[in-house]
Amino acid sequence: MRNLEFKDQLHEYSTWREQLIQAIEMYREWRNRYKFNDPQSTDTLLNILQGLNMDRVTLAFVAEFSRGKTELINALFFAETGVRLLPSSPGRTTMSPTELFWDEAGGSYIRLLNIESRLEDISLMDYKRNPDRWTQISLNIDSPTQMQQAFRELVATKRVTRETADKLGLWNEREAAEQGIINPEFVEVPCWRHALISFPHALLKEGLCILDTPGLNALGTEPELTLSMLPSAQAIVFVLAADTGVTKSDLEMWKSHVCSARGQRRQGLAVVMNKIDSMWDDLAGETGYEASIQKQIETSATILNLSQNVIFPVSAKQALLAKVKGDDALLEKSRLNKLEHYLSEDILNQRREILKGVVDKDIGFLVSESTKLMDTKVQNATKQLEEFKLIDFENQEMTGKLMAETRDRQNAYMTNIENFQASRKVFAVQAKMLIDSFSKDKVDEIIQRTKHEMTKSLTTYGMKQNMRKLFDELRDLLQDSVDITEETRRLIKAIHKKFQDEYGFKEIEPQLFSIKQYQFELEQIFDEGEAFRNSARTTMTEQSIVVNKLYSTLIAKARNILQQAHKDAATWSNSVLTPLMHQIKDHKKQIESRLIMLRKINESKGTVGESIGQLEAELTPLKQQRQELQAIIKSMHFKMPESEFS
Repeated sequence: MRNLEFKDQLHEYSTWREQLIQAIEMYREWRNRYKFNDPQSTDTLLNILQGLNMDRVTLAFVAEFSRGKTELINALFFAETGVRLLPSSPGRTTMSPTELFWDEAGGSYIRLLNIESRLEDISLMDYKRNPDRWTQISLNIDSPTQMQQAFRELVATKRVTRETADKLGLWNEREAAEQGIINPEFVEVPCWRHALISFPHALLKEGLCILDTPGLNALGTEPELTLSMLPSAQAIVFVLAADTGVTKSDLEMWKSHVCSARGQRRQGLAVVMNKIDSMWDDLAGETGYEASIQKQIETSATILNLSQNVIFPVSAKQALLAKVKGDDALLEKSRLNKLEHYLSEDILNQRREILKGVVDKDIGFLVSESTKLMDTKVQNATKQLEEFKLIDFENQEMTGKLMAETRDRQNAYMTNIENFQASRKVFAVQAKMLIDSFSKDKVDEIIQRTKHEMTKSLTTYGMKQNMRKLFDELRDLLQDSVDITEETRRLIKAIHKKFQDEYGFKEIEPQLFSIKQYQFELEQIFDEGEAFRNSARTTMTEQSIVVNKLYSTLIAKARNILQQAHKDAATWSNSVLTPLMHQIKDHKKQIESRLIMLRKINESKGTVGESIGQLEAELTPLKQQRQELQAIIKSMHFKMPESEFS
């Protein structure tokens, strides 16, 4: 029952994520209850909660045809159905990219997008938002046989004219000639461009999503797979055949699609050498068999420039058979367990660390701000209580002097509030410049103009030069924002320092807006764009198709990044002074409370004990608030910000 290992690990990960969601929800309620909330922080918390609720662990399986990739998916995840759920028999290869997940709201179904949709200038993401554009087949989850029959639709093909196949990007004259097919009138193509499958399998319900991609041709003609879906997967499993090793088309797929999807990172990457059972009956015997497999691993690792530790020899066919029959010895011989262990330990732990990093980045500053503000509240209340206990209120002259000092502090506070409002106005002007530097109008003007120029290009060379021009202009637009960002950061630091120096406010490090993440993401897209621009397939494909593919994938991603920068800059500028505002309000409240108590004491000496009792009564709930916050932070698994008080 080794498959339980992955199942258990995924369940543990899912439980951890649910606990994190509950802790963040408790923190949001804490901020609301104790008046720490503001529209921007509330939006930030709601966004992170939405992201965690929608989180899926995506495993992408990539391979050339006939490598046994779909059989591997069956063996890893669907053996308990007792049938070969996804079609993987010889000659019945999955023709369209397929996503398997659980859509609780939509139920159990297969949605199929027709191949002709490639002719429309609409991205797959936009199609996914519109279920009406898909052909839907309902699934009967109580009948594995019905599901098996329904899944056969994934391999459906039809005959179209060669001209139509060419427009769809599914005709390659050189490859056809190599197979002896020259100038045919009709060509066989897949019926479906993309498939979405939802059913309540235990692993899918825990948040697993499986992306099953077809061969090199499909990846080459669907840039959205390579440029968006593969890079966003937590792991890519690349499947080879053990008896052939790394073929020319395997290597092309590896370099063009797998490596580009992972960038410089080689994390979350596994290579499966499938079909080792084809070598079981080798005349060389067990020793020779082991040596052959090890040699193949070493050779593949060298060619792919990858560690041998993430290359797994497997027999998916025998593993599926072993699980269906309950044959532990055969399962051991299939070697599937090491791959399952890798997916369980490495991939899920990586995903957990990534999520922790995202949560820390997005709300860590809020947690730190809350902790420091609570410490300041407790510190001020404690200080005032100790001071009142030591004052000789019998001495009216001393009481009058304290009142005069407090009034002076109040007047100084009002003067500095005016200064703060003036600083705030200066900041608002600077922040508007920052926000406007990413404006949608600026971005769209560049994109629309270059698309028009690209479409008008009479040569492939001219089109490619306009692609380069587009990337350069978007890069320049982001670079122009760098200086404005630096000036804005300096201003925020100066405003905070002023209040720390003049009031002794607790130093709360302001959350500074950074443009680096957007630059990094944009440069990744530009690198993908350069590869797309210089690829042989771009040169050979009809110009209008190339332009549409570019704009529906790469440029759509670039626009989204710049829109996110615009949105984040606006959110940041609205919220960056909020912690300071909280301290200013608390400071005002403290001065006013002190004045009221001094007046009462000055009027009647009998109220000294009452005032001290009131201060003690105010300190207790403040300590309770802080204890609640500390418990919530602990449940978020954050490193506790250092507190001056226990």
